Amino acid sequence: MGFDPSLLVGLAPFDDAAVYQLTDDLALVSTTDFFPPLVDDPSDFGAIAAANACSDVFAMGGRVVLAVNIAAFPEELPRDVIAAIFASASETVIAAGGTIAGGHTIRNPEPIFGLAVQGVVDPRHIFRKGGARPGDVAILSKPIGTGLVTASGTDEQKSEVIAGMRTLNKKAAEDLRRYAIDVHAVTDVTGYGLAGHGWEMAERSGMKLIIDTMSLPLYSGAHDLAASGTRTGGDARNRSYVGDHAFITACETYVALCMDPQTSGGLLAAVSPHVAHELVGEGAWVGIGSFESGTPVIELR
Repeated sequence: MGFDPSLLVGLAPFDDAAVYQLTDDLALVSTTDFFPPLVDDPSDFGAIAAANACSDVFAMGGRVVLAVNIAAFPEELPRDVIAAIFASASETVIAAGGTIAGGHTIRNPEPIFGLAVQGVVDPRHIFRKGGARPGDVAILSKPIGTGLVTASGTDEQKSEVIAGMRTLNKKAAEDLRRYAIDVHAVTDVTGYGLAGHGWEMAERSGMKLIIDTMSLPLYSGAHDLAASGTRTGGDARNRSYVGDHAFITACETYVALCMDPQTSGGLLAAVSPHVAHELVGEGAWVGIGSFESGTPVIELR
């Protein structure tokens, strides 16, 4: 099978979503994501799943236009629960700028829900994992700690995290598009945690990413849970994923926070210092580190 030159971003190398060029100034962004419930309320589950799926389009610099549901539910699951999941997901996709146009549901012993999302982007201004430059500032648009808090936090702490996971990365992507020429690399922080996705950016960019762990924005309770020794199953997998590519001088509490798998996490971007100053000054972003020349590695200080 021959290579299709219109496939601008695919599996070699993989990124947050696939991108297929349609015209000189329009490309399709395509992605999918789904998972079992990590919260009790069906409306929260639908909204979080939708926000998480849309996030990959935003991470590529795109706009969400269309989505289809991917669902698997037990036969005994009440219809009103299923309806709440679908309705909340639809509301979230509408807020993202798109619409849900169908989907497919199968029977399954465990509920699973997500979406396949399509977006559009200017092919000349695609955000990718690679491209960071020496001196770039690493900025993050949401706190971290969703895995720890959803697993073991108090009800109040979980409520804060749920609100964060329901929040779309639409505004963060719009912030970055305003400064597109000085935005050099972007990804969203999800299952591999800040350390894993940060390592991907460092490796793709051929740069060293230094994370100042003391500057990390954290959800309430995340620090205390990490300090107490609480870990999720994803912690060990993420440490293995980063492996020898992490140089660590930070204390174990902050290492655990960086390894914590995130759901519907924020955007992580490598931007010029003056852009970082502007975005951090607006209050929505936090500067968490910098990119330097050197052997690709993620350093947790």
